[in-house]
Amino acid sequence: MNPPNTLPKYIELSERLIRDIGAGRLLDGERLPPERELARQLGASVGTLRKALAELTERGLLERRQGSGNYIRHAENTGSIYSMFRLELHAGGGLPTAEILAVDTLDKPGDLPTFGTSHRGTRIRRLRFLDRTPIAVEEIWLDADMGELTRETISDSLYHTYQSRLGFWIARAEDRVGIGTVPAWAPPGFSLPPGTTCGYITRLSWSEPEHPVEFSQTWFDTARALYVQRLK
Repeated sequence: MNPPNTLPKYIELSERLIRDIGAGRLLDGERLPPERELARQLGASVGTLRKALAELTERGLLERRQGSGNYIRHAENTGSIYSMFRLELHAGGGLPTAEILAVDTLDKPGDLPTFGTSHRGTRIRRLRFLDRTPIAVEEIWLDADMGELTRETISDSLYHTYQSRLGFWIARAEDRVGIGTVPAWAPPGFSLPPGTTCGYITRLSWSEPEHPVEFSQTWFDTARALYVQRLK
């Protein structure tokens, strides 16, 4: 059984392939390697890979031709649970995962922007990875009136957790990208020590049109990852 904060392996595989499609590492009409070879490349069993390919087929991202193979198909809306995660490896794509550093329910600090309806929030600090490479640290504040989260209930995809555990989803987000310094609480496992100049993202997220319910800050290593926003 998977740990509670880990997505099923076949979902991880499908999300990895979706991000490779979005990044242009897998081209429209490209034929994938034979299933046994692709499973070996991805470190998965053939059965798990086939479940991942079935996910892609259902989303219109894969055409499975009997006797010929599996062919990539680009689509406007991939339905990816990481569709709002904008950091990618320099080569493109990369599967996002996370190590939870701390989860606390606290009064909101005065220097945060206004969001939600409560004076308290759940603060989540995480170390983020792409294909197991540490690329960022992040601090997320969820308004307390949206529900309670614990370390045990948070998955690698926080937005997926909101939907599955708390019954709401993030409809839109506003990002601001600039330069910051790595916070003092960043763990030794991050590639940059505290105080180092780095890329910096702030995000306000809405579940309904009226008001945002989440605020996050992300500090990322620009030598390892880039912020990517594709316009269609």
